[in-house]
Amino acid sequence: MKLNKTALALAICTLFLSACADTEEKDPNLLDGSKAGTNGINDASTNGLNNSAGFNGSEMGGSGMYGRTGGGANSLGPEFSDPNNPLSKRTIYFTLDSSQVQQDFVPVVAAHAQYLLANPSQHITLEGHGDERGSREYNVGLGEQRAKSVASMMKIQGVSESQIGIVSYGEEKPAALGNDEAAWELNRRVEIDYQGR
Repeated sequence: MKLNKTALALAICTLFLSACADTEEKDPNLLDGSKAGTNGINDASTNGLNNSAGFNGSEMGGSGMYGRTGGGANSLGPEFSDPNNPLSKRTIYFTLDSSQVQQDFVPVVAAHAQYLLANPSQHITLEGHGDERGSREYNVGLGEQRAKSVASMMKIQGVSESQIGIVSYGEEKPAALGNDEAAWELNRRVEIDYQGR
């Protein structure tokens, strides 16, 4: 994907400003996703599709090349490090053009919801991502819809809306670089980022 000079300058400015931002002051419009439009997202095209990659929630569990663990990761218990515990998986993967959580990842979302219910002072940010195909606007909208899908599943299980923040990065923070299906599969995701208590 080619970036023009304007897009590159915008990306650099965004990174600079986000690095300088005070983490205590958060714009609610950026967290809850209520202001961004989602026109053009068609989940119907992928209904009933099986996960062609065969991810079951245990093969992948990380933030890829960025390798960050989130603001509250250091305060999390040992269950988050146990590969046999679904809490150790904090990445939910999606099929192409879909915001529907696949059956393989339902137990992972449920485990995080139960943890949040048991720890009401804990907060998370659901970070939605997409692969590089499609327009920037489309990918931001799709990333938001993916994050909202995970949030909805957690809220149905009783998690308070105040414990969940939503942000979409679209295609801007890829987990894997490349222009092939293997990279795109890793980039279509929602990352669960624990913020601490």
